Amino acid sequence: MIRRLLCLCLLACATLTEAGGRLPAQKTESASAAAPAQQNGSGLDLRLPLESDSIRFAVIGDTGTGDREQSEVAHLLETYRKAVKYEFVIMLGDNIYGGHHAADFHAKFEEPYKPLLDAGVKFYASLGNHDDPNEERLYKPFNMGGERYYSFKKGDVEFFVLDSNYMEPAQLRWVEQALQKSKAKWKISYFHHPLYNDGVSHGPDLDLRSQLTPLFEKYCVNVVFSGHEHVYERLQPEHSIQYFILGNSAKLMTHDFHASPQMEKGFDTDRAFMVVEVSHDKFYFQVISRAGQTIDSGSETLPVCSASAP
Repeated sequence: MIRRLLCLCLLACATLTEAGGRLPAQKTESASAAAPAQQNGSGLDLRLPLESDSIRFAVIGDTGTGDREQSEVAHLLETYRKAVKYEFVIMLGDNIYGGHHAADFHAKFEEPYKPLLDAGVKFYASLGNHDDPNEERLYKPFNMGGERYYSFKKGDVEFFVLDSNYMEPAQLRWVEQALQKSKAKWKISYFHHPLYNDGVSHGPDLDLRSQLTPLFEKYCVNVVFSGHEHVYERLQPEHSIQYFILGNSAKLMTHDFHASPQMEKGFDTDRAFMVVEVSHDKFYFQVISRAGQTIDSGSETLPVCSASAP
């Protein structure tokens, strides 16, 4: 009897190992029960409420490989566009890896995202360390207006797009002035290098954190997106600011986390993208893997914040 019980235990352990490999840390589970899936005609697992007059967009990072995985994510982006009806995509840097000739832009951007571009979806890029600012800021489909850093507004949401490769005094002055002047209900900033990050490969940029977080806190930035680390991570809010890392829309670094109490969700075993809806005082998000699995979803309520006097 004892020998039989021992055999059964060994068989159960082997089955668990085959099914999941190493056991992830508690906060790096890949599935979220934050919101039930909507019943919709598309048959998709859709966690956004799709309220009238909301702002909807997609988020991708570290994309410009031209590989099969990028194309597969792009196919799902189009599938979700038809259901969500988002009108634009924000890009978190490393938009074009390798060369920056016309053929590279075609193979690594225009071809994978052709259905989105044909549907009139706009892309708003930020610069990563693999990007060429002399080429990409002038590339019209990236909508950078010839600038390394810029802002744009959609309804109640204003986006502040930064060049985290070189945070010189002129850019910092621009950031402060732009945030100070903004009357937007929601302020969202995005750039390539993360300020907080539990990834092993790169980790957080502490110098950039010391430069930007005082401004973000002073002028009531609500959400910050970054790429660079080839994973997905959502961190606990810092001073009411929600930080996301999404650098795995084409690139991937597997088993890249050293989990910390700061991590709310992490995913480092496949590619992913995000869809977002901002409606009045609510920010809704859903992260979808290349396999179509919802990795993370949830909502944030606009915090009460009063910008400091200049």
